[in-house]
Amino acid sequence: MKVCTAFLLVGLLLISAVAATAADAETTLRQGMEEVFTVTDHSKGGRKMADDLEPILVRRICFESMTRRAIGPGWKQFTPAQQAEATKLFTKLIIRSYSNKFTPGQKTEVKYLKGTSPAAGKMEIPTKMLYKGSSYSIVYRMEDRGKWLVTDILAEGVSLVANYRAQFDDLYKKGGVSAVLASLKDSVARA
Repeated sequence: MKVCTAFLLVGLLLISAVAATAADAETTLRQGMEEVFTVTDHSKGGRKMADDLEPILVRRICFESMTRRAIGPGWKQFTPAQQAEATKLFTKLIIRSYSNKFTPGQKTEVKYLKGTSPAAGKMEIPTKMLYKGSSYSIVYRMEDRGKWLVTDILAEGVSLVANYRAQFDDLYKKGGVSAVLASLKDSVARA
């Protein structure tokens, strides 16, 4: 009887820990989204919006992880300085691309759905967003790295990281590190 009680207690503690983890990740995501919408609701748009969003997104997204995963196996061939440059460029590209999706003053409604934990320290939090009369399914993949950070975003089932990885992998195979960095520089200049 004592053994069963002990297993039940351990099971309840594990369930509580997973529930707390899920709640922490969702709270972090909600807070970040509120900060983003505060900026987008009051911004005049353009590069200024991207600049205003940057400190918020840098605190909430693990751009180093996203860059490494987006570049894929070729990442190991980058020197530490090239990795830092690629991360800086990819961060700028994502922030500018993200900020261009918003119309100043246009409200976004977000419904947070039940998150799942595919592995320890990882959460996937699905949302339904209503923006300009259209509904979008967005899933935020998050990892606990001392604090919860977004490591990928799936929009309508398409992974941001996987989408860029297909592009970068092809560039790397054709022209190596220099081709990837040149493409990033060009994309940032146009964003």
